[in-house]
Amino acid sequence: MSWQTYVDEHLMCEIEGGGQHLTASAIVGHDGSIWAQSTSFPQLKPTEVTGIMKDFDEPGHLAPTGLYLGGVKYMVIQGEPGAVIRGKKGSGGITIKKTGQALVFGLYEEPVTPGQCNMVVERLGDYLVDQGL
Repeated sequence: MSWQTYVDEHLMCEIEGGGQHLTASAIVGHDGSIWAQSTSFPQLKPTEVTGIMKDFDEPGHLAPTGLYLGGVKYMVIQGEPGAVIRGKKGSGGITIKKTGQALVFGLYEEPVTPGQCNMVVERLGDYLVDQGL
């Protein structure tokens, strides 16, 4: 299966039959290389990927400054140190799951809930971890 198929069928899928979808998603290598992304995913800056990777190594690193993605600032909220970073902006937010080789990104807006976004992103992330990726 191609990386794009993971994005299209597992991240941008319909959520719980409610007709809702994430607004954007991507699978990005630890080095910032884009493996696959939805058409709506923002253009990442190298410094943003560096900051995200540093926060996985040093949980709390992004909390004072916020998490930036495509130049948009998200307030960092409770995640799982070293595994998941969550951010909030207005009525939407972001979930980032770290796997052995990649970062799985999911962005959402209401009516999608943070929990639904977490479930979609972390389910694929856990699967990739199980596959050694």
